[in-house]
Amino acid sequence: MVNGTLLHSEQVLIPAGALSMAKRAMTAEEYSQYEAVTLHAITYVSGELKINGFLALPPGGKSTYPAIVFNRGGSGPRGALTPESAMPLIGLYASWGYVVVASNYRGTGGSDGLHEEWGNGDVDDAMNLLPLLDSLPYVDHSRIGLVGGSRGGMLAFMMLVRTQRFLAAVTFGAPTRINAIEHSAYIRRTMAKYLPPGSMEQTEAEQRSVVLWADRMSPITPLLVMHGVGDKKVDPEHSLYLALELQRLQRPYKLVLYDGADHVLAGRRKESNADMRWWLDRYVRDSANTRRVP
Repeated sequence: MVNGTLLHSEQVLIPAGALSMAKRAMTAEEYSQYEAVTLHAITYVSGELKINGFLALPPGGKSTYPAIVFNRGGSGPRGALTPESAMPLIGLYASWGYVVVASNYRGTGGSDGLHEEWGNGDVDDAMNLLPLLDSLPYVDHSRIGLVGGSRGGMLAFMMLVRTQRFLAAVTFGAPTRINAIEHSAYIRRTMAKYLPPGSMEQTEAEQRSVVLWADRMSPITPLLVMHGVGDKKVDPEHSLYLALELQRLQRPYKLVLYDGADHVLAGRRKESNADMRWWLDRYVRDSANTRRVP
């Protein structure tokens, strides 16, 4: 079967807990848009595998919508997306007026695969959400953005090497220099757990460290790099080092460090969501980027 083929889509109820949390945090207008989002559990084709994920649709009223590919972070069974964990993220982005798709990647969340991969076949699973979006008649295929958190941000960098289709990208809490950190560091230990037997750890770390190959990423995709200063899982220096490399390359980017925020930007969630939405609306919804190579 063709990559990205949508095999199954089933609407799921929005969890009451997600609605309750949103109602406390949002204005009445924001909440009315959020509760009007529809959430679907999906299965699609990636190579020889059937991969599970989620699709969030914005409130109706238009014939086509811009879209976002969302790369989740986390690993293992606890990292897999569920309706409870998907809705606060892709449901929020859908309430902004985007069709949003997210993968649970191979080997977890009920997806096919003998084992979970971390910066290898999971990149393919995320990339194959693009042809899935292309198959949806209500998606404007010329306006697609990319968002990734933590491990998902690392995958986003790897995807930006493969394609220039994304009009903009956003990462938060993403590792960028696994090659240069101690073996005992949380994110490096996590990577090592999912490497194939016999792998050369340092070589694998370099393949997952964007600071070493940032020049290979799309030169025309504006990148918003967000990081919490209080991040205990991925040191904020990761984003600083990436920003220095992007500056050297004269690439379109913006770096925002949030004081008082953690790995998932809790503590500055409202502010960081506003920054993300501005970036996506400007470059994806409004197609403000001229798409010229610097």
